[in-house]
Amino acid sequence: MAALRFTVTFLLLTLLLGINKAKSQSFIGVNYGQVAYNLPSPAATAKLLQSTSIQKVRLYGSDPAIIKALANTGIGIVIGTANGDIPALASDTNFAKNWVSTNVVAYYPSSKIILINVGNEVIMSGDKILITQLLPAMQNVKNALDGASLGDKVKVSTVHSMALLKQSEPPSSGIFDPSFVDELKGLLAFNDATGSPFEVNPYPYFAYRRDPRPETLAFCLFQPNSGRFDANTKINYMNMFDAQVDAVRSALNVMGFKNVEIVVAETGWPYKGDSDEVGPSVENAKAYNGNLIAHLRSMVGTPLMPGKSVDTYLFALYDEDLKPGPTSERSFGLFKSDLTMTYDIGLSNSGQVTKMQLIISQQ
Repeated sequence: MAALRFTVTFLLLTLLLGINKAKSQSFIGVNYGQVAYNLPSPAATAKLLQSTSIQKVRLYGSDPAIIKALANTGIGIVIGTANGDIPALASDTNFAKNWVSTNVVAYYPSSKIILINVGNEVIMSGDKILITQLLPAMQNVKNALDGASLGDKVKVSTVHSMALLKQSEPPSSGIFDPSFVDELKGLLAFNDATGSPFEVNPYPYFAYRRDPRPETLAFCLFQPNSGRFDANTKINYMNMFDAQVDAVRSALNVMGFKNVEIVVAETGWPYKGDSDEVGPSVENAKAYNGNLIAHLRSMVGTPLMPGKSVDTYLFALYDEDLKPGPTSERSFGLFKSDLTMTYDIGLSNSGQVTKMQLIISQQ
């Protein structure tokens, strides 16, 4: 009997530690897009997220209903300003103060807002005026946070496309396109001075679409492959995610910003596409996202940033069925509108809880 009690206690502790470990995986986040008509309620979504190991949520805007629903959950919230708000944020300090007051101060700290993204992929928009306004807008938002005594709690940044890189292969040769360097210098100096991350959207899926060979697919899906050798560093890369992230690391280092951290603001794989689309399938999506999560949980890091997992926001929480374009654009959701999983990639904590309940019932 004593041995049985010891075994039960040991199993309970192991399961509890497993749950705590899942809850401590702050590097796993998810994008919560809203370009859809059939999304679950914010309250239902908050409960769903609490049943998973997802610890951060990125919003593309600052929907008050969602921010309120996530109050007292401990889930980190990333909010964003629209690109269209950048001119006013850049030119009017009162507009920036009001924006921060309305979208941050009103909810903090019950709602754990951790980061504000000023715009999305602005540099690649081609709007030269908007691009010059980006840094002043970020500075005014930061000053408004400082004025609200939140400057050390809520960071300010912006999200970039991988297209900013002129070269990414091999990873050690990663450099930014010279035509964007002047703008990037100011933005990176801001990131460096304020401790905010450089956010980027790497998608191995799109790399595979450009090179749809079987060996490329295996490399993109973290599956067995011969790797890609970087002759400069003598590193044999075994997956595209690490290669893309390290290319960004190299580009940042070249510009002298070795201390600016990288955050993966978006990455994912569609589970469905049109007949002429290469790559979308449930099998591939499950492999990419599931193996990515396992890679992050291993804490191996990337070859150029070992021993630490980069904060990564999976794309996306739900399908966004109002998005234009091919079917794949509307088929990235990890969960369906009825809150069931599109496919299982090990995000749910319910399996562990069920096991623990079963053991307790057998005592």
